[in-house]
Amino acid sequence: MASLQDAVVKGLASDKGLFMPETIKPLPKEFFDTIETLSFREIACRVADAFFGEDVPADTLKDIVYDTLSFDAPLVRVTDRIYSLELFHGPTLAFKDVGGRFMARLLGYFIRKQGQKDVDVLVATSGDTGSAVANGFLGVEGVHVYVLYPKGKVSEIQEKQFTTLGRNITALEVDGTFDDCQALVKSAFMDKELNERLLLTSANSINVARFLPQAFYYFHAYAQLKKLGKADRVVACVPSGNFGNITAGLFGKYMGLPIGRFIAANNKNDIFYQYLQTGVYTPRPAVATIANAMDVGDPSNFARVLDLYGNSHEAIAAEISGAAYTDEQISETLKNVYTDTGYLLDPHGACGYRALEEGLKPGETGVFLETAHPAKFFETVESIIGDKVEIPARLKAFMKAEKKSFPMTKAFEDFKRYLLIRATALGFKV
Repeated sequence: MASLQDAVVKGLASDKGLFMPETIKPLPKEFFDTIETLSFREIACRVADAFFGEDVPADTLKDIVYDTLSFDAPLVRVTDRIYSLELFHGPTLAFKDVGGRFMARLLGYFIRKQGQKDVDVLVATSGDTGSAVANGFLGVEGVHVYVLYPKGKVSEIQEKQFTTLGRNITALEVDGTFDDCQALVKSAFMDKELNERLLLTSANSINVARFLPQAFYYFHAYAQLKKLGKADRVVACVPSGNFGNITAGLFGKYMGLPIGRFIAANNKNDIFYQYLQTGVYTPRPAVATIANAMDVGDPSNFARVLDLYGNSHEAIAAEISGAAYTDEQISETLKNVYTDTGYLLDPHGACGYRALEEGLKPGETGVFLETAHPAKFFETVESIIGDKVEIPARLKAFMKAEKKSFPMTKAFEDFKRYLLIRATALGFKV
């Protein structure tokens, strides 16, 4: 058993497995009875207290939550039965802003508490994780972030959001896939010499401080639906890649959140969808799609889903269904929704919308998580809808900045050598 501090600072357990809370604390019925009267921040404070309250002072935790949630996540009606929870109103216009910023603040608290200096944060990204984590940790004293991303497999705007920052952020452009990037990060945690000479932690959703705060969104969505009188039979549909986001939602359900069931929407990387059909988990190399942030062939958080449901395929399939879509189907959905309703999806949100459109049962209300602003994929989206996409000012600023990244092979020895040399150059103790 480890403390929360150990779990956040170390990222991975000593046996290289993922940390899981020993118990999941249920929230009282009274909380859900009046949840629609609470603000996003007030809801998040209650949920955060259930996760972290025994290890972090209440005033400190409140400060972290309030600093993290400097923006809203509005619920937008798309059709009579389908709502979009827009999670792209944070600094990098993606849902991972909450997890990235929350983790940066919580890790900073624990680093100060134990008097630790010179922490290396390793993060693999298939798109939005890198920008959210990099911007969340930008300027945090004593922390250096290495963002590993697959060359040519993220959008230009996504890439610019973490390759132009400098300071304590270093971007490593890996000649491979996201799974190769993730393998490098995991191998670093398993390397004895690196862990003797450096203090490493991860800001991927393998870190409990990164994925758990994403549960805030689900409680907030339920509160907004309850206000509208639509909360009786809620289905949450989550565009899924590494499965951190949907896992956070499942934790919410275990805490008493009245969501009836979940749908995990995949692109062609349909490993979880195939598991639901067969009961056999068969990871395979990721393939590139227009919903690139979901291009994951071996989702790390699947292990947490298994643990949550006692390794029971039957129990998992009873509460989570799946869907998988080709690029052509994603494009078709994006265009049709824009034409019919005027609502502009991004490619990932299009997977979520389509899964609800095809899978909702009579009497159910569906909410899909619109995880990123469509302008982050403006070239793809514009080519689909035949119209211009308005690019927010903050994205334009990133696009004008100069890209600075370091090329990296997918060979672990090259990555290890780079980390040791870089740490020495930065004056870290090695």
